Amino acid sequence: MAHGAAQAVGVGTQGDVWTVATQATGAWGVRPEVAAPLLLAAGIYAVGWWRLRRRGGSVSGWRVAASGGGLLSVLVALSTPIERLAHASFAAHMVQHLLLIVGAAPLMLLADPFAALCWALPAPVRVSVGRLLRPRTPLRWLWRGLTVTSVAWLAHVGAIWLWHLPAAYDAAVADRLVHDAEHLVFFGTAVLFWWPIVQPAPRLRAPTGYGARVVFLVLAALQGALLGLLLTMSPETWYRAYPNAEDQSLGGLVMWGLGGAVDMLAVLILLGRYLGSQDGATPRSRRVRAVGNVQERP
Repeated sequence: MAHGAAQAVGVGTQGDVWTVATQATGAWGVRPEVAAPLLLAAGIYAVGWWRLRRRGGSVSGWRVAASGGGLLSVLVALSTPIERLAHASFAAHMVQHLLLIVGAAPLMLLADPFAALCWALPAPVRVSVGRLLRPRTPLRWLWRGLTVTSVAWLAHVGAIWLWHLPAAYDAAVADRLVHDAEHLVFFGTAVLFWWPIVQPAPRLRAPTGYGARVVFLVLAALQGALLGLLLTMSPETWYRAYPNAEDQSLGGLVMWGLGGAVDMLAVLILLGRYLGSQDGATPRSRRVRAVGNVQERP
């Protein structure tokens, strides 16, 4: 079912901004094919959380909040008002994509939902899932390969640049199925991208070092800034669906600013965790040396 490319609306003046905003004032809703999987995921997570609590396990409150925030980000990104805005304004379309890439994907991984999701399954299915993740199984091998830092980085960055080619972007705006495919690719590669950073369960390899994760994020921020800068500084519009140059410039700034801000926030968190781990290691090393000195005394 085709969307029909909506007429692009400029955002250069206050009046134009109001024109764009009024296009989202209709009835709020979500397509059934979007709402159903989200409700199913929330229900499965709730059942697993309840079963874990009954058996003496627990899930941190902030992880439950992260799970809810991730699902809510998807819900908002794919809601009817945001869809309308995304078809009217390139900048709004960029916000929609960022909700999936730097909102929903990292929040869902920070929720670390694997244990809760597994406990929601019937016991025979849970055992089967465990068998699929045993060493040397195809699924384990495939997921280990996809979440290697270099592979995840290239997959995500490649998807972003390819979908921002004029032919691909215009096709996504013009056709619902292509647009849905674009969202699935952005979200899926974002999960791959954030996996080595967050490192949720199941943990199939040794943790990636803090230094490697910082470099990973900084390089991602640089390429995002480059694409955003090209969009912002371009004297001509790239897309037939969005003929307003000021709207394109604002969209480039959104990609550059918001996307880069989330990457840099993640860098600061990693640096803080690294410094915290070093502070924790110093007293332990002193205690080890002290014990060694005592044992060496005659």
